[in-house]
Amino acid sequence: MFDLSRVQAALDQFQLDGWLFYDFRGSNVLALRILDIPEAAMGSRRFFYFVPREGAPVKLVHRIESGALDHLPGEKVIYLKWQELEAELASILQGTSAVAMEYSPRNANPYISRVDAGTVELVRETVSSIVPSGDLVQLFEAVWDLEQWELHQRAGVSTDKAFDVAWSFIAQEVRENGGVEEQAVCDKIMQHFAETGLTTYHPPIVAREAHSGNPHYETGTGSETAIREGDFVLIDLWAKCDMPRGVYSDMTRVGFVGSEVPERYAEIFEIVARARDAGITLVEQSFATGKALQGWEVDQACRDVIEQAGYGEYFVHRTGHSIGQETHGNGANMDNLETHEERLILPQTCFSIEPGIYLPEFGVRSEVNVFVDDAHKVHVTAGERQTEILPVMKEY
Repeated sequence: MFDLSRVQAALDQFQLDGWLFYDFRGSNVLALRILDIPEAAMGSRRFFYFVPREGAPVKLVHRIESGALDHLPGEKVIYLKWQELEAELASILQGTSAVAMEYSPRNANPYISRVDAGTVELVRETVSSIVPSGDLVQLFEAVWDLEQWELHQRAGVSTDKAFDVAWSFIAQEVRENGGVEEQAVCDKIMQHFAETGLTTYHPPIVAREAHSGNPHYETGTGSETAIREGDFVLIDLWAKCDMPRGVYSDMTRVGFVGSEVPERYAEIFEIVARARDAGITLVEQSFATGKALQGWEVDQACRDVIEQAGYGEYFVHRTGHSIGQETHGNGANMDNLETHEERLILPQTCFSIEPGIYLPEFGVRSEVNVFVDDAHKVHVTAGERQTEILPVMKEY
């Protein structure tokens, strides 16, 4: 439910004059979610909703959809003609200096850039500054309450156990049948999720040998999909408790189907693990000292380790993503590759740290989830972080 006092407190926290929400036919999903407008109620005419730092909000709605924002507090202004829309918007924003919108200069961060350029031009005719609302959005879309933190931990117990289920199944099938299909391992994990009350939007990635060198490999689609003794295997899985407001646990681990891990695999894993730990350490140090931390800085801390080891060209994705009710949430990402992520890492948010090195013959990724609680304590969730490649046939 929309909470005006909370929005105005956030505006005060970031020293903004107001937040201008805008949507046209579902173009701004972030605005719709924060304003508690269900997708089924999406209208066909433009609306604006202006929340000032102090005082009453103002709704600007079309005559034939005049009730579109009736569930929200504030004065209602109705327009019919486009001339009225522009005049009323200018009147509402008169005297406003810095206003937040779902906008990113030069579309540098497409995750928050939901307002079209023409609307930005229109608003700029009245206000002197439009500020990206990314950090404001995080407060309403990425911050977890205690119940969600507990649901994440509960999901983490089962996702952690899923690796045991998968590795044990691989070892058993290799011993008894000489191998097992990637898809069969994937199905076994999905069965485990169902048995433990978890749900997911997409099955996990189970990738052997060269398939693991493709970060978004679709399980079972490669030319050779049977896992046999002597194979390197990457498993990336994500799931959440199958209940309202559940949030995801998302992890990646790697194993070698044998009793002793070859040196080449171990060498690459060591670099990736060191990069992962550099990112975690930066988060811990920043919150321990009270230093503001932006998402790009975590990515760069990890990326520096891999680049210094000579494998920079093989780290082909951002270091991590926001985690929420969707696997890829609406908070800050750990990214200085695909975007220069300037959103802050905020308390009570969760994100992945998952650097990787993807070679033609195999790829290594180590993914953990990091949650910063309301006391600024940094948690690496869901079991121990992987410290070495698992020798599957030795351990299972």
